[in-house]
Amino acid sequence: MNTSMDNLQKILMDKAIAVAPKLALALVTLVIGLYIANFVTKLFTKALGKKKVDTAVSHFLSAIIGVCLKVAVCLSVLGILGVQTTSFIAVLGSVGLAFGLALQGSLSNLAGGVLLILLKPFKAGHVIEAQGVIGKVESISMVYTKLRTPDNRILTIPNGPLANGVINNITSQSTRRVDFIFGVGYGDDLKKAKEVIFKTITSDSRVMSEPEPFIAVSALADSSVNFVVRVWTKSDDYWGVNFDGIENVKLALDENGISIPFPQRDVHVIKDL
Repeated sequence: MNTSMDNLQKILMDKAIAVAPKLALALVTLVIGLYIANFVTKLFTKALGKKKVDTAVSHFLSAIIGVCLKVAVCLSVLGILGVQTTSFIAVLGSVGLAFGLALQGSLSNLAGGVLLILLKPFKAGHVIEAQGVIGKVESISMVYTKLRTPDNRILTIPNGPLANGVINNITSQSTRRVDFIFGVGYGDDLKKAKEVIFKTITSDSRVMSEPEPFIAVSALADSSVNFVVRVWTKSDDYWGVNFDGIENVKLALDENGISIPFPQRDVHVIKDL
């Protein structure tokens, strides 16, 4: 009995002596590896901060880097201890694939949010047209962007479709061009109509002199001669110039006896003979 116990103790001691260097190396690798992972993560965060990357994006990317580095350290430690890491990597890959498929839409929105915050096609406070709606940007999060429409509705748009679609940033420029089309009758004095329209539009103090206002005959339509007028104004004055210009031209044409034709159809009734 004593001999068996002695043999067992000897075997355990031999195993412990054989495993001790691996355990020590694994422990050292774990401590140093985690320290390096944290150090690299902090350096990455500082680098993003120097590039003035959005705080939300910086924390998100730093967290991903930190997790990946720590997983790599743990796999290295398991390899030192003699554990086959191939199966672990396969399991992690399968879990990651399943997770990605389950959250495909959410991950797409998350990626879209990162792109929007990094590339900055618009900022909070800008008025944009996207996904068939126009509104003022209230906030940009990692997953959704909120717009306030002109009629004071709050729309929450997923960042995935928003980042992949066409974005018209209306207020990114300080000036905008206002385009008008006015039609007058074929029997009216064309030169007089042109003068009245041009003078009325350019008399608005909000209309800029440079670039120079433009007017020309754009089409000989079915029932009217159409003029196109193009003027520039400050972005904030766009709608005011547009609405006031239409109203003022209508009044000016009426005062000068110039008609604004509309489509009409003559119906001839033929009685049976």
